[in-house]
Amino acid sequence: MGDSLSFIDGLMVRLTGPMNFRFLLQPLMALFFAFRDGRKDAQEGRAPFFWAMFTDPENRRYVMRSGWKSIGKVFVIAIILDLAFQYFVLHGFQIRGGAVIAGVILAIVPYLALRGPVNRLMHRKGKEENQ
Repeated sequence: MGDSLSFIDGLMVRLTGPMNFRFLLQPLMALFFAFRDGRKDAQEGRAPFFWAMFTDPENRRYVMRSGWKSIGKVFVIAIILDLAFQYFVLHGFQIRGGAVIAGVILAIVPYLALRGPVNRLMHRKGKEENQ
């Protein structure tokens, strides 16, 4: 089957076809890790994750490594599940990078979207409790 589906058609099949549970489960896993890491960042007095990647060159390597350590497994699982979906449902692999795009959307985006705000919220909550 290979390249016969357009990207949009392939996305629609992924959303409505077998194994669509991953569109709920994987973002939830990413959100769990983001919450855990954001809370830890706040306890350790670190800057919000996404902000620190761009504004703290001294700690950028640590920030990137800690984020990948948490979300890397979810990202890899997202890619593997998408490749399994392609093999069993589409009877081949699409070369366009659908698996990587699925991994980014299902794992990395939710993680990036939540880790920093959790840090800010927990930091603010800690300040209020200390007053």
